[in-house]
Amino acid sequence: MDEREILVKDEDQGKRLDVFLAQMFPAIFSRSQVKKLIEQGGVRVAGRGEVAAHYKIKGDERIEIEWPEKDSGDTRAENIPIHVLAEDEDVILVNKPAGMVVHPAHGNPYHTLVNALLFHVRGLSAVGGPVRPGIVHRLDKDTSGIMIIAKNDYAHGFLAKQFKNHTIQRVYRVAVRGIVQHDEGICEEAVGRAFLNRRKVVIRPSGGRDAETHFRVLRRFAKATLLEVKPITGRTHQIRVHMGHIGHPVLGDMLYGVATPGIARQAVHAISLDFEHPGDKKRRHVECPLPQDFEQLMSFLAAERA
Repeated sequence: MDEREILVKDEDQGKRLDVFLAQMFPAIFSRSQVKKLIEQGGVRVAGRGEVAAHYKIKGDERIEIEWPEKDSGDTRAENIPIHVLAEDEDVILVNKPAGMVVHPAHGNPYHTLVNALLFHVRGLSAVGGPVRPGIVHRLDKDTSGIMIIAKNDYAHGFLAKQFKNHTIQRVYRVAVRGIVQHDEGICEEAVGRAFLNRRKVVIRPSGGRDAETHFRVLRRFAKATLLEVKPITGRTHQIRVHMGHIGHPVLGDMLYGVATPGIARQAVHAISLDFEHPGDKKRRHVECPLPQDFEQLMSFLAAERA
């Protein structure tokens, strides 16, 4: 996704939202395209959330706009090995390794999970277009673990509805700095893109998107804690931002957390997925083993002294 955040100047005060955005991005959107994007929830005003196209903007308001990247149409199949956890005519569940981007985007046109899927899987849903065939959800580049892919358009819509309604349960293993005192907890702080650094997501009590993360202590080490984390919503970088907010940044996370000699990337692994299958409508539970670098981190933390 392409994302921007705009601070409204005093001279633009009183303009219709759709007119203002069409003037700001004349090379990208027509006014009708802006209106459609607003209707689809791609535009938010800080402190107000989603508003109508005719909303009159005010000076010093921050407007967040998010739109899909344009499909290049030339995504190619690549013979990259993938670890298949389960597969049938509707879905395929794979173990995405850390370091692999989910789909082609600016700066990462090749060697993604989608490139690998196009080589190994016969038939993927077309809902996401040629750049994101089959992709219903994503993991960060340096997060490892389970992903579910749709092999036809019906399965895609069926799964997407579950993600939207938060009925798919995703469980993560996350190693964080410090000793988490409470055995379990919930973080419900809203999040949004940082104004000055678009790579980062921050806590945004006003104008952010609702986000909810549940966590439970699995093991306490001398200087760290292993958590089971269940994100209810699926915001960008949600787990990493919420863990940092409660004072326990993710180990190995160079953007939000702290470097550690035990692992060379963020210690976040999607370990299981519980969902309703689009074929027989029955619940399925699929697990994904911890990768070697995460197991090595556990050994490192167990040997570390206070």
